[in-house]
Amino acid sequence: MKGYRISIIRHGMTEANEKGIYIGRTDIPLSPKGAADLAAKMDEFDYPSVHRVYSSPLRRCTETAEILFPYNELVTIDDLSELNMGDFEGKTIDELAKREDYTKWLKGGKDSRPPNGESLEELTARTYKALHNIIINMMEDGITHSALITHGGVISNMLSCFGLPKYEPSQITAEAGGGFDILVTAQMWLNSQAFEILGYCPYDRDEGIE
Repeated sequence: MKGYRISIIRHGMTEANEKGIYIGRTDIPLSPKGAADLAAKMDEFDYPSVHRVYSSPLRRCTETAEILFPYNELVTIDDLSELNMGDFEGKTIDELAKREDYTKWLKGGKDSRPPNGESLEELTARTYKALHNIIINMMEDGITHSALITHGGVISNMLSCFGLPKYEPSQITAEAGGGFDILVTAQMWLNSQAFEILGYCPYDRDEGIE
């Protein structure tokens, strides 16, 4: 059975990331340090050779794609955007710590959402839609390896909900410019809505791709 490999990679650092500010849908670029760190990773590690790059439309992701995969076709997908943080957007944890609605959100389940924001349940639904469309597109176009550039929250949610073996979101986090390779077959996805988590991406020079 033919397998389709996707390298799921988190965008590089932004100034908001460096300052510990919640940023979901706000469209900010990579910081100078974030862009430099990505270039340094390219010197130290091997990123995969892919046939197409799918990305969140937000600048921090498209700029990451342009640095890591400058010669590949880039397809942006709205449903790969980060969780909408609503009224928590642009605020630090310290600023939010004494707010009752913030504490309630942290303790809530998957249907809990920030005021005027989005729940994890809603994120899961659109993440599934995005991933389904990517997998079908790869199958139709005969693409066997692609990259997917998105956000930390999207990656943890995607891998914990659909990945095998099963992990909690906190166990499957991606650092800036890093992520995970997954492998999916048509039967596995269409029958079980699942994929296999292969390991980390990019690859150590000494080890290379599996």
